[in-house]
Amino acid sequence: MIIAPSVLTANLADLGDACQEAVDAGLNWLHLDVMDGNFVPNLTFGPPVLAKLRKALGDSPTFDAHLMITNAETSFQQYIDAGCDHISVHVEAVNDLHSCVNAIKTAGATAGVVINPNTPIDPVLDILSDIDLVLVMSVNPGFGGQSFIPTVESKIRQLRVAIDDQVAKGGNMVQIQIDGGVKSHNIAMLREWGVENCVVGSGLFNDKATVAENLAIIHEALE
Repeated sequence: MIIAPSVLTANLADLGDACQEAVDAGLNWLHLDVMDGNFVPNLTFGPPVLAKLRKALGDSPTFDAHLMITNAETSFQQYIDAGCDHISVHVEAVNDLHSCVNAIKTAGATAGVVINPNTPIDPVLDILSDIDLVLVMSVNPGFGGQSFIPTVESKIRQLRVAIDDQVAKGGNMVQIQIDGGVKSHNIAMLREWGVENCVVGSGLFNDKATVAENLAIIHEALE
């Protein structure tokens, strides 16, 4: 199980230090929620901030950019240039999903697609052989701290079957990632569903304990 800390829930006034704390705790994925105030109502950070983070943290952590933006097809290169290793785009916000995914991969990053809780998985199944990751949102995107939506279970189980079937036929492995309301009390359940990568926000970044202490609780739950 990959634990990808959502830096949006960290103290944004000390974002660099918060990311370094996660890396020091042994987390080598950083989930970067890019919001444009258009596709989603919130507004976060963009390529200049991510480039500074990359310079501060070095090459080791994987920068996992979740683009909640309307212009991903024309701006993804900026995020790759800023040091992002992986780019995920929303099926709801991209006009030509196949072209966008292939362009991201041609530019040197791995590519993923994201579906909101109410979006059917059909667009993902159509492009499954071209992507590296599928992110299932278990909250409505735009803000942190929302409650987990359990009805996404059926989508995840369908994706698990489709991916395993694809691999059995010699196709590529696609990682299933989930984002929204993931905590120590439900992470083992998500693994049983077939999730391999969990984005965790307030379950890691909070005022109750350090990232390392919270991560230990998550690992205990997985054991």
